[in-house]
Amino acid sequence: MPENIIVAERLGREFTLRHRAKPGWRGWFAKGVQQTITAVSGLSFTIEAGAKVAFIGPNGAGKSTTLRMLCGLLRPTSGTAHVCGLVPWEQTRWLARSIGLVFGQRSHLWPSLPVRDSYDLLAKIYDLAPQAYRAQRERLAAVFGLDELLAQPARTLSLGQRMRCDLGAALLHQPSVLFLDEPTIGLDVVAKALLRDHLNLLAREFNTTILLTSHDTDDIERICSRVMLIDHGRKLLDTNLDALQRDYNRFKTLRLTTAGEAPSYARAGVTAIEQGLHRLVLTVDTGAVAIEQVIADCLGRFSVQDIAIEGLPLEEIIKSIYASGLESQ
Repeated sequence: MPENIIVAERLGREFTLRHRAKPGWRGWFAKGVQQTITAVSGLSFTIEAGAKVAFIGPNGAGKSTTLRMLCGLLRPTSGTAHVCGLVPWEQTRWLARSIGLVFGQRSHLWPSLPVRDSYDLLAKIYDLAPQAYRAQRERLAAVFGLDELLAQPARTLSLGQRMRCDLGAALLHQPSVLFLDEPTIGLDVVAKALLRDHLNLLAREFNTTILLTSHDTDDIERICSRVMLIDHGRKLLDTNLDALQRDYNRFKTLRLTTAGEAPSYARAGVTAIEQGLHRLVLTVDTGAVAIEQVIADCLGRFSVQDIAIEGLPLEEIIKSIYASGLESQ
C-alpha cells in the first residue's frame, strides 16, 4: 500500500487581532481591544502518496491556513504535521525541495523575463544539475504545451498561459507533493478545461500527490478522487468522491418532454420545479419514493417524447451537507 506522504495530527492555528480603541475623552491612550480568532481547530488527516485530494469549504473555513502550515509558511498554535517525513515549519528549506506551490494569482515568474530565463533562475535556486534540469524542462514543455511560451516575457502571457507556465515552474524540481490554492481562479472556461487536463496528465506522468482547494466544483470533480470538507477549522467529512455523490445524492432530477402542452404532476416526495409548454421538471426524493415508480407513473400519464434523469450537482450536495449541520469527526 502507498505510504502516507502527509500526516496532520490535531493541527490548530489561532490569530490574535488588536483593534485600536476609538478616541474618547481619554484620547488615544485608552487600551485597544484584543480578539483571538481560531482559523483551524484540531484537524487530523492522512494523505497517501499519489492521491488527488480536494480540500474544500466556505470562505473562512481554514483551507488556506491549513495549506500554509503544511507548506511551512505558518507555524501552528497546536498539533503537529509531517509532509514527506519532515515537519514543515521546522525543516522548511529541506521541505522546499519536495513540494510545489501554486497559490492563485501569485506567480513564480519574473514579469519582464522570458519564461525560460525564470526557469533557469529557479533551477539555480533549487541547485538542479544542468542535464537533469534540461530534461525536466523539456518534459514539462511537452506535457503543458510550453514550447511556444518559453521565449515570451511572463507579462505578455494570457492568464491561462501564465498558469500553465507557473505549474511548470512549480514542478521543475520534481516535487512529490503539489499544493494548489484556487489554481483556476480568473480563468475562462477554455483555460480551466486545459489546466484540468494538464493536472490529470501530471498525476499520471509524475505520480505527484495533489492537494487542491477550490470553490469551483468542476475542478474537484475533474481532478480529485477524494474530498475533505471543513468548516470553521474543523473536519466535517472525509470520503471518496464517488461515495460522496452516491451517499448524499438523495434527490434526483427528472426532465420530461411530452406531447401534451401543459403536463402537471403531484405526488408525495416529488416536487415540480418547472412546468411549461411540453415540458416538466421534477425533483424526486428517493428516500420517500422510488425513482422507478415516478418514471412508470409519468409514462402511464403522459405521452413522453424524451426523458432524462440527473443526479444532484456536487455543489448542491456540498451545500446540503453544510446545511445539515454534521458534527465534526
